[in-house]
Amino acid sequence: MKLLRYGAPGNERPGLLDAHGVRRDLSGVVGELGPHALGPDALARLARLDPTRLPEVDPSERLGPCVGQIGNVIAIGLNYADHAAEAGLPIPKQPIVFSKHTSAVVGPHDDVWLPPGAQKLDWEVEMAVVIGQPAWHVAPEAALQHVAGYCLANDVSERAHQIEMEGQWIKGKSYPTHCPLGPWLVTADEIPDPQAVDLWLDVNGAPRQRGNTRTMIFGVAQIVSYLSRFMRLLPGDVILTGTPPGVGMGQRPPVYLQVGDVVTLGSPVLGEQRQRIVAAPVPV
Repeated sequence: MKLLRYGAPGNERPGLLDAHGVRRDLSGVVGELGPHALGPDALARLARLDPTRLPEVDPSERLGPCVGQIGNVIAIGLNYADHAAEAGLPIPKQPIVFSKHTSAVVGPHDDVWLPPGAQKLDWEVEMAVVIGQPAWHVAPEAALQHVAGYCLANDVSERAHQIEMEGQWIKGKSYPTHCPLGPWLVTADEIPDPQAVDLWLDVNGAPRQRGNTRTMIFGVAQIVSYLSRFMRLLPGDVILTGTPPGVGMGQRPPVYLQVGDVVTLGSPVLGEQRQRIVAAPVPV
C-alpha cells in the first residue's frame, strides 16, 4: 500500500493511493496514520479494504507528511561511502547517529525556509524508515519485521549551524520545514529489499544526486538493530538512513540553496517531492 495524509497543516486526514493513482480518503476507517495504525494487524486491515469503496480525494489537496504523531526523527550520517569521500571524512566504523526535531517535519511539496542569515543551506535526498512495532535489542535478522514502511525524505541542512558551531549536528538539522516527508508511506511488503532503491535529486532542473541504497555502509536491518541497542524504537519513529553523493557541500566549489531555488527529488518506488526555497517568516 501507499498511505498518505492530506489537508491543511495540522489538520491532515488519512488516505491511500489506489492502484490507478487515485487518492482515496481513509478518515472513515482510521483516525490518523500514526503509531496505532502502523502495526502489522492495523496495516493488514487497511490492506483488506476495497479502495473503490472509499471516497476520492481532490488531487489539488495539499499532501502533508505521510506519517502523523511522529515521536522521534533519528538520522544516520555519512552512510554512503562516496558521500563520506566527498565530505573528506573517513568511513565510519559504526553508524553516526543524530536527531532532527519533529517540528522540522513538513509535507513533500511545502516551501522550505531559508533561516535568517543562513548562507549554507544544503539538500540531502534520503530513504526514511518508519517503525511499526517496538524494537528493543533486536537482531539484524529480525529487524525488518519491526518496519512498517519507507518514505522519501529531504534532510535539509544548514551546514554552518551543523559544522561550524560547537555542539551537536541537531542545530543544523532542525529548522522548521527542514524535514519534508512523503508523498507516500510505502508499506514494507512493497519493498522486499530496501537495499535496492534508486534515489535522485535536482536543483533548478540540474542533476545533483544520483544513488542507490545498495551502496549504504550500514543497511536498514543493521541500522534498526544498532539503534535498538541504545533506545527503544517505537511505532511512528522515523529513521533517515543517509544520503548519496552530490550534496551542495560536496560541489567544487560548494553550492548552496538561495531564495527562489527549486529542489525536486524522488525515487521510482517512493514517489517525488518538490520544494521552493523561501525566506523564513519573521517571528512575531
